[in-house]
Amino acid sequence: MCGIVAFVDNEKPQVKESLIQKMMDRIIHRGPDDAGQFIDEHAALGHRRLSFVDVKSGKQPIFNENENLAILFNGEIYNFQPLREELIAAGHHFSTKTDTEVILHGYEQWGDDVCKKLRGMFAFVIWNRQTQEMFGARDHFGIKPLYYAKMNGTFFVGSEIKAFLEHPSFDKQLNKEALKPYLTFQYPITRETFFKGVYKLPEGHSFHYTKDGQFSMTEYWDEDFEPADETFDEAVNKIEAAVTESVKAHSFADKGIKVGSFLSAGVDSSYVTAMMRPDNTFSIGFDSTYDETKEARELAAKLNLKNTDAKLTNEEAFHTFPLIQYYLDEPDSNPSVVPLYFLTKLAKDNGYKAMLSGEGADELFAGYIDYGFYTKSKLIRWITDQLKKKPRQKRYEIAEKLKNKHFHGQAHMYANLAPARDTFIGEAYIFSPEQAQSILQPEFDCGPTVKQIVDPYYDKVEDKDIDEVAKKQYLDLHCFMPGDILLKADKMSMANSLELRVPLLDREMMKVAQTTPTKYLFNAKGTKWAFRMAANRHLPEEWATRPKMGFPTPIRAWLREDKYYQEVRELFSQDFVKEFFDQDKILKMAEDNFQGKTDDRRKIWTVYTFLVWYKLYFIDNFKPDESAIDQTKQKAAN
Repeated sequence: MCGIVAFVDNEKPQVKESLIQKMMDRIIHRGPDDAGQFIDEHAALGHRRLSFVDVKSGKQPIFNENENLAILFNGEIYNFQPLREELIAAGHHFSTKTDTEVILHGYEQWGDDVCKKLRGMFAFVIWNRQTQEMFGARDHFGIKPLYYAKMNGTFFVGSEIKAFLEHPSFDKQLNKEALKPYLTFQYPITRETFFKGVYKLPEGHSFHYTKDGQFSMTEYWDEDFEPADETFDEAVNKIEAAVTESVKAHSFADKGIKVGSFLSAGVDSSYVTAMMRPDNTFSIGFDSTYDETKEARELAAKLNLKNTDAKLTNEEAFHTFPLIQYYLDEPDSNPSVVPLYFLTKLAKDNGYKAMLSGEGADELFAGYIDYGFYTKSKLIRWITDQLKKKPRQKRYEIAEKLKNKHFHGQAHMYANLAPARDTFIGEAYIFSPEQAQSILQPEFDCGPTVKQIVDPYYDKVEDKDIDEVAKKQYLDLHCFMPGDILLKADKMSMANSLELRVPLLDREMMKVAQTTPTKYLFNAKGTKWAFRMAANRHLPEEWATRPKMGFPTPIRAWLREDKYYQEVRELFSQDFVKEFFDQDKILKMAEDNFQGKTDDRRKIWTVYTFLVWYKLYFIDNFKPDESAIDQTKQKAAN
């Protein structure tokens, strides 16, 4: 796992060398083990390394045999060994044993199609010294980030936006069109980031940048939901086999490198842990009612595993929040970023370099209650399941009749029978567009509408004869998962120089998930039911069937405790806030919530998150002191 950064321009090599070093230093947290760079007349490539495979000789950039191609790579390729053997048989010569070099020779052999061969998480760029062109790609699901920008004659690409800030050609401006959609979705939903002119390469895409400055992008892979004709037991067997194999594939590392797993009260991380059986598991909780460590300790004991946990105080959690937003690059108000940051730090402080986690199961196997699991009534659930068997148009007609009715179970029935695009925009829905408009200054009441954001994804699956839940999964796989879940997983783990692996979010897992009939996953019995039943073969039933909790974070308590409320109020009162918001309205929102008149905690936290982030990047020009990372590395070397 690493950090990569590169730029293409016509500055002198001496200038490039100084700049790429500064840019690499800005992301040292992504790779404290080693650094490498390459500069020629047209490009500069920089790499920070966190070593796992071929630790001694895997320094990047890596070159092909005649050194006309150079690669920077961030990630892990889990099928690199068979690909390496195939490439050797085809006549390629390897100088390392790394997965990085497999991608490079794979590009020589298969061209752009190398992406279709890879199984794993990846973001890479390949610089062709002869043609002065660059090829790059991001993995199928967007597990690893890759950003790009073209400004003032310079093309930038890298793992984190903050690295670009060190280059004089980079023009730091706020993207006004990102704010209003963010207030609804809670995360940076637009492809153009909060930094004007900086874009995310979408998941499952590759790009070319030519010497005449032309950028082109191609989608090389997409999910394809096609339910198979199989029994429930067959579906459970396939899921169990896929999880077993994927956890094993994701657990490798060179000798001496410690790999563990995270463990919460939920089924996903518990299932991964039960299949991996690591030397140590890690859990985090709050020193309050928000605590899952008790259940994690209990499960670890039942599995005869060691568990290391820690409890956060409100003080350390709340006051580390600005640092967390710095590492995220863009504002994300998902409260779970806080415990995730401390959980990865706990594992790192205990000598671990890689951890397995449970991200992806909810999107692949329909685990979210917001897909339409809105009643505790078994009768309503059963009736709804029977109605879902009707032809699509008939379902839509029934939903239309239910739309404005008011009875217990109406929300559950409507959400399951209506078109997905009419009921679901993703896992987070904080401010409605009208509510966002009411607090924003007119200059920031802009950006794409919710419909403009979600419709392109729904359009791609509109004509497929699949369950509406599968369509909601498809939307989440392209929006919430890469934009929120995977963004925070990557940035919080790499902030602590820790690799996070997600075996439940894997190309081979997706082959199973997209063919599992939705009726086996999302039904009257619960969410991701077939997945839970596969887990139940390896876990106590109470863990396999426990409702999803996520990472509970006490923002409700914080915003009603005077000392934290006063800090939020102080930020809301600053002059710069008037540029974005109707200051009186957001102050009243915070006060009414504090006094218990309303419960607008998520709205307040989303505004607060943006303001914390903006102040860091555009007012304070904040940069943490990461010299300790270098000092730790030097001590280890001595």
